Amino acid sequence: MHKQRKPIWIMMALILLFVLSACGQVATTGESTNAATETETKTDSDSASSTEPTATDEKELVTYQSDAGEVQVPKNPKRIIDLTSFSTGYFVALDAPVVGALSGAMNNKYIKDQLAAAGTSDLGEEPTPEKLISFKPDLFIVYTGTEGIDKLEQIAPVVQITFGKRDFKDLMLEMGKLTNREDAAKAWNAKWQAKINELKPQVQEAVGDRTVSILNPYAKGLFVFGHNYGRGGEIIYGEFGLKAPAKAQAEAIDSGTGWASISMELLPEYSGDIIFTSPWSGDTTDPKIVYDNTLWKNLPAVKANHVFQLDPTSDSYNDPLTLEGQLQFISDSLLSAK
Repeated sequence: MHKQRKPIWIMMALILLFVLSACGQVATTGESTNAATETETKTDSDSASSTEPTATDEKELVTYQSDAGEVQVPKNPKRIIDLTSFSTGYFVALDAPVVGALSGAMNNKYIKDQLAAAGTSDLGEEPTPEKLISFKPDLFIVYTGTEGIDKLEQIAPVVQITFGKRDFKDLMLEMGKLTNREDAAKAWNAKWQAKINELKPQVQEAVGDRTVSILNPYAKGLFVFGHNYGRGGEIIYGEFGLKAPAKAQAEAIDSGTGWASISMELLPEYSGDIIFTSPWSGDTTDPKIVYDNTLWKNLPAVKANHVFQLDPTSDSYNDPLTLEGQLQFISDSLLSAK
C-alpha cells in the first residue's frame, strides 16, 4: 500500500560535519565580516534576502505541537520543503510557500499547475542531502517514522505528521495553524461544506440503497479501498455517506485501515452496484488481467455500465485541491448511474 518515502542519507553526516565545521571556524576566528569565510548555510547579507525570516531568527519562532511533540517553527514559514507528497496540496490551497516537493505531488494533475506557477522545485522521490541543503529551507514536513529526521533537524525545523491520523478537514486546520493561515483554512472548510450540503441530497436520492465500491487491480488480485485512502473514498463514504458492500465495509472502513486486499475469486463479494476503479499505480501489472476476466465482466455494475475510471495516480491523493477536483467527477458519475 502507500509507503512513506524515506530519503537516503548517504553522505549526510559528512556534509553536515563540513557545514558545522565551517560555521565553527567563522565563530572562532572572529572573521564574520569576511565574505570568503561565510558558509552556505549562513543567511546572505544582501538586501534581497535580509527581509526573509530564517529558522534561526528567534523573533519569528513559535511553538507548534506536532505528532512527535513540540517543535519550534517559523511563525510565517517562507521556504517549506514537503517530503510527504500527500500534504503538498494543503500548502497550495493555503497559498503557503513550498520551495520543494516530491515528484508524486509535482505530477498530481490537481495541483501541478499551481506548483509550477509558484516555482516549486521537483525533488524527485529520494532527494539527496545536497539538494535539500541547497534550498535553504526554513521548515520540513515529514511523516512520523521517516528515516534521517535527526539529520534534517540540523538543517531546519522538522514537523512530523502521522499519515491518516486526521481527516482532511482536521488536517487542513492543522496546516493552517502551522503556516499562520488559520482563517484561510477555516474558510476552505466552510466553502467545502457548503458544496457538500448542496450535492449530498441529490447524490443520495440518485444512489438510494445501492452500494458503491472502489477497486484497484494489482499483481495479486485487487485492492478494496475505504473512507480514508484517497481515490474518492473521503467523498463517497465520508461526505456523501454512501454504503459499501458489507465485507468491504467491515474490512476497509470499520477496521480503520482504509483498504483491504482480496483475491480475484472473492471479487463478487466486495463488488458494489456502482464501481470506481483504476489500475493500481504501485506496480506495472496489466489491469486487463482483472478487467478481461469473466468474473469482472459478469459483475452487475459492469453489465449496467456503472463503472467509472479514476486517475491511477492523481486520484490517490486526498488533499483539499485534489478533493475539489474529484468532487465534480464523482458527483456527475453517481448522478448518472440511474
